[in-house]
Amino acid sequence: MVLVLHPYPPSLEQLSLRSSLATTSSIVRSALSSRSTDTPEGPLSSEWTLPLRQDIAASVPASTIHKDARGPAVDRSWSGHSHLEVNTSLRPTNEQSSMSPLSSSTLGSELCSSSDTEADEDPRRVFDVVPKLEDDEDGVIEHIKRADSSDDLDSKADGCRRTDSIPKKKRGRPRKPQPPQSATQVKATKGRSKTGCLTCRRRKKKCDEAKPSCLNCQKNAVVCEGYTPKQVWRSGKDRTTDGVYCAQCHPKTADSLAAVVRRVSFTVPRGLPFLVDGIETDVDRRFLDHFVYNLSHLFTLHDDDSTNPFKDILLPMATQHKGLMHSLLALSGSHIVAEEPDPAFNERQDYHFAKAISTLRANIEAANEGAKEQEGGLIVEDPTVASTIVHCLICISQGTTKGEHRDHMNGARELLKLDRKSKNPEFRQFIWEFFMYHDVSNSLTSLDWRPVNYDDPSLPNFVFQATIQPQSGVVLGVIDGLYKYLKKITALRDNIRARKAANLQPVVLYEFLSEAVSIDAEIRTWESKQEPETSRWLAAELYRQCTWVYLYRTIQTSKPNPNLSAAVDAGLDCLRAIPSGESTQCILLMPLFILGCAAFEERQRPDLEIGFDNLQAYSNLGNIKPAKQIVRRVWEMMDAGDERSWDWETIMVDMGLDLLVT
Repeated sequence: MVLVLHPYPPSLEQLSLRSSLATTSSIVRSALSSRSTDTPEGPLSSEWTLPLRQDIAASVPASTIHKDARGPAVDRSWSGHSHLEVNTSLRPTNEQSSMSPLSSSTLGSELCSSSDTEADEDPRRVFDVVPKLEDDEDGVIEHIKRADSSDDLDSKADGCRRTDSIPKKKRGRPRKPQPPQSATQVKATKGRSKTGCLTCRRRKKKCDEAKPSCLNCQKNAVVCEGYTPKQVWRSGKDRTTDGVYCAQCHPKTADSLAAVVRRVSFTVPRGLPFLVDGIETDVDRRFLDHFVYNLSHLFTLHDDDSTNPFKDILLPMATQHKGLMHSLLALSGSHIVAEEPDPAFNERQDYHFAKAISTLRANIEAANEGAKEQEGGLIVEDPTVASTIVHCLICISQGTTKGEHRDHMNGARELLKLDRKSKNPEFRQFIWEFFMYHDVSNSLTSLDWRPVNYDDPSLPNFVFQATIQPQSGVVLGVIDGLYKYLKKITALRDNIRARKAANLQPVVLYEFLSEAVSIDAEIRTWESKQEPETSRWLAAELYRQCTWVYLYRTIQTSKPNPNLSAAVDAGLDCLRAIPSGESTQCILLMPLFILGCAAFEERQRPDLEIGFDNLQAYSNLGNIKPAKQIVRRVWEMMDAGDERSWDWETIMVDMGLDLLVT
């Protein structure tokens, strides 16, 4: 055994090994005392270098130090750096088999001093290890662990460099040697399994994954805790909503788990309430924009946004009343669907229409309950009345032909008959004018719908003030007084139809003729209050011509006549003079229908066809095509000389059509 000593002070790691070194020193002294120093044992069988202080080397007897067989004589002055080399040869003999574990081995030891240069010349002889002695069952020294060559304990102090390493002893049973694999047969690295039972995973044992409990736990007599439930992937929003975190699936410390629970408990919701009730999706915003920029101009003569009642009166009212907002969005949606068929538009339009109807019914029922409790008259708010009118426009936009508009017209009529004290006089003026226009126009195409008797003193005072100018009207014929003539002509027409149905002669009584002459005189003296040579003035003149044509078709038989033809030509002249893009196009369907039912001459019909097409291109309302279909049917009966072409209302009944021609 060769001990090479270092005189420098020990490091912190050396101090931790001092107890082991002391034991090693006692073993060396015992071995040296029992064996001669001149044993020729040949090369050393095991060696290590121990950095020791000089005071430890002084405890070794000087007589045991001799010349190293592999180097020059040892310098006994202990100057400079020294190394401690240990050479052991473990050879148990028969004579020593009954001795102690240490004496049962023949130890050959040499102690010498070698310089740093010798260590550098043969670096394999110098390396630092942590001596660790382990006894086997027979008490024989079995193995000495070598320190890692990369762990330089004193590299900063003496610059010594370790160039060799001893492999660390592996724990457990030795494995069978694996046959070498070719370069092409490289086995893929297999990751750690995460599907074993909870007990084996905690004990870090291989699990056979038997169900319901693994066999490994049964063999070792431990309780198998089962397997982690299979987790179905869910979004973070769903997991946050549940607010439950499985401790087995997420093994976290108590603090981190508490932090997760706090984060889930106080999650700030991202949703915000809707700014306006009814406007909830992108489709709804599309409906709103279409109503503001397009549809609101199709029902009124006002092009100026500052005087458009649909935007100035109804829209602000709808922002405070969700039922009216749903009605306006349903109206806009029905018009968009006619232009751009799309399932998303259809779905939202149906949604808004259903919401509008349910809200309207609820408001009326609530008003009825309030009237019963207060024992007074029915009090209905302005938005409820406006919703009924808007639903009539929905029927016009959709082009319904089965009389769907009648329920809404009846509802508006009953609500307007009430002595209501509206908070908005402008709204009251607008709603009465708009209702009268559709009320009278509906009587022109129906056998049983007759307008309200506006001369009835029981009705609320809705008479338009004399200061209201015709230019402020949203439609034509109401403020300027033409519609009162249409109402009288419709009553006269009912009397004549009754005598025709009863086959009474003469069909036109003297009283009927006298009434017709009186109406004719009033129409001839009527003058438009619109500014001359404007589109409104032209539209007013067209209405005047149509009123006279309606009177003539009521009194006279259904035959061609020059006077009738001249009146139709005058009306067509006004129609051709109106620009196709003007807002007056919105009120031309009723005049087109009346002129069409009086166009006996073939040359007049192409201009009427063009008028229907221009109106369809301008507004694209759904009732234009059915109205054109009715006019063509009347033309067929005129050409056949059928006297029934006089009664287009009955023709509509025979065709199964019931619609508003407005």
